[in-house]
Amino acid sequence: MTVHPHDVATLQPTVTRSTSPENPTGTKAAGGRATEGTGAQFARDLGPGWKISPSVEIPAGGTQTLADVPGAGRITHIWLTTHPDNWRRLLMRAFWDGAAEPAIEVPVGDFFGQGWGRFAQLSAQMIAVNPHGGLNSYWPMPFSDGARLTLENLAAEPVTVYYQVTYELAGEGAEVAECGRLHAQWRRSNPLATGTTHVLLDGVQGRGHFVGTHLAWGANSRGWWGEGEMKFYLDGDAAQPEPHATIVGTGTEDYFGGAWDFSVPGQGYTEFTTPYLGLHQIIRPDGQYESEQRFGMYRHHVLDPIRFEHDLTVDIQALGWRVDPAGSRRYLQRHDDIASTALFYLDTPSTNRPPTPGFDELEIL
Repeated sequence: MTVHPHDVATLQPTVTRSTSPENPTGTKAAGGRATEGTGAQFARDLGPGWKISPSVEIPAGGTQTLADVPGAGRITHIWLTTHPDNWRRLLMRAFWDGAAEPAIEVPVGDFFGQGWGRFAQLSAQMIAVNPHGGLNSYWPMPFSDGARLTLENLAAEPVTVYYQVTYELAGEGAEVAECGRLHAQWRRSNPLATGTTHVLLDGVQGRGHFVGTHLAWGANSRGWWGEGEMKFYLDGDAAQPEPHATIVGTGTEDYFGGAWDFSVPGQGYTEFTTPYLGLHQIIRPDGQYESEQRFGMYRHHVLDPIRFEHDLTVDIQALGWRVDPAGSRRYLQRHDDIASTALFYLDTPSTNRPPTPGFDELEIL
């Protein structure tokens, strides 16, 4: 089974198609032929073909299909934009190969590393977020028997979305069936309960590999928050009476490629964004309503995928420091607000997943 993004089979011969509000079906020669849409009033002096339908309005509680592609192929690029207020109000879902359950079910902002509903430049190979809210994904998304990508509006009012989904249709003989299917799952702990860790994936079944972590981390108390370890329980690890993870890191900032609290002497926490990992967002207290620090981090395992044969569980600890009166230090478990998006390729189009989050659970506090 081919699951690594760079290993996805070349689908030759192929054709390229793209859906957008100007060509919702992606049909050849069907683009730019709308006669009504969100831009019609602005193009009233120009006529057909002049940006009549550049966006869609999704009603309260409604679902918009961004792409519904038959046959075999792969999605190669997703671009979309909407007001940042909508980034936690829109649930993005992807269904592969006719599956009834989504492989991807994530708030749209979190999928692109924007978990706090505020723009933060992110310059990675697989995800690029550009001024002011251009959301881009280059994760390969192969399918052998259809792909469907949707947005559900959980808000009580309509929202406007601009989008374009580009994909390849596989030619005869293309080896798509053996390519892994991209999955993404979202979970939130707020606050993280005493004696627990934040779980990113819980007993995913199948063969595949883990390719990405996005964290929106809110510090609910003062002090350093990132001493906890990231752990990967592979192929039966989690089934032991006392789980022993196979892959264990040395600290939160270490997993995301930083060191020593992400702190540069003289300037404190310092943002960085690189092709595969980063601390791309720091929201600092403002002396009024922004009372706590909040952070956005990502790591994409493109060159260092974490492969598993049967099952995978992933969690992260939230640890800080406690200083005793005598000056000695101990670890302090924290009760922070942690929202995670975990991305992985799997040999099946669906797997066990967390319950669909509700509007209140998604609220940015």
